[in-house]
Amino acid sequence: MRHYIASATFATALLATAASAQNVGIATSNPGSLFHNIGTAVANAANAEGLNTTIQPATSPNQYIPFVNSGGIEFGVSNLQEVDYAISGAEWWNGVQNPNLRIVATLQPLIEAIFVRADSDIMSVADLKGQRMTDGYTAQNTILPQLSAIYATAGLTRDDVEQVSVASVVAGADAFMAGDVAGFIFANGAGKVREADASVGGLRALGIDDPSDANLAAAREFWPTASFVKVAAGAAPGVLEDTTYIAFPQVVFTNADVPDEVVYQMAKAIYEQAAVMTETFAPMAAFNPADIMGDPGNAEYHPGALKFFAEAGLK
Repeated sequence: MRHYIASATFATALLATAASAQNVGIATSNPGSLFHNIGTAVANAANAEGLNTTIQPATSPNQYIPFVNSGGIEFGVSNLQEVDYAISGAEWWNGVQNPNLRIVATLQPLIEAIFVRADSDIMSVADLKGQRMTDGYTAQNTILPQLSAIYATAGLTRDDVEQVSVASVVAGADAFMAGDVAGFIFANGAGKVREADASVGGLRALGIDDPSDANLAAAREFWPTASFVKVAAGAAPGVLEDTTYIAFPQVVFTNADVPDEVVYQMAKAIYEQAAVMTETFAPMAAFNPADIMGDPGNAEYHPGALKFFAEAGLK
């Protein structure tokens, strides 16, 4: 089994952020990832609103969520399911709770797919049986249950493929571009997907062939916040025809002790500077400011965010 190793110097970056008292920081995944793109867009919106905001990348949310929980950095971007698990200590958090996390804003759903070469014979998730596929995700615990959720919609499990261990989604895309695997999982529209699309001469984003209630229930056995969404042909690399994909909510989160006024400004920026976010990262056009106060699961909204929502007339 080939291993791809990724490293991060996130703790050093956090110290630099903490030393700059005039700044607030947003923790993101590595460059090329969807959360890096989104974090950059949110930072630009916040800067347009008057906050002095910088981003600090790490390999994955399961690395930087504890830093937000401990107050090492003010904000982070992630999917709601991982924040829910982090608060309760469920799944890969192994009972370690992160009770200081609070939600600032609900963003557009993260739409996810398994990508293969467009010129391959793999036309569906079911065709992945027996293929060499990225797996392991040692630095990104959130990915394995997401993979399992996608496989479940085709009646497969991770044991039905030949597993090639990688550290992260970015490392997985690199393994694919090197020709070491037949497919990799990533968020639709991310920069790394565009890089892979150009590198191999075109991708196919495998969809959910049967978006039935039964298949959604099968996916939710592994990823409880999953939903199915339809994406139009050409909307993102690899979407070759109108196709249904798995999706789940994304959020901006913070620490309970971040001052209300700072969180208020961040929520206001996300709501009022949606155009800036779209200019930064085109897929942010799917964000509807009216949906910023989505269901937070077992999390709570920060009082600063609730103050803005009340002023904006949101419920």
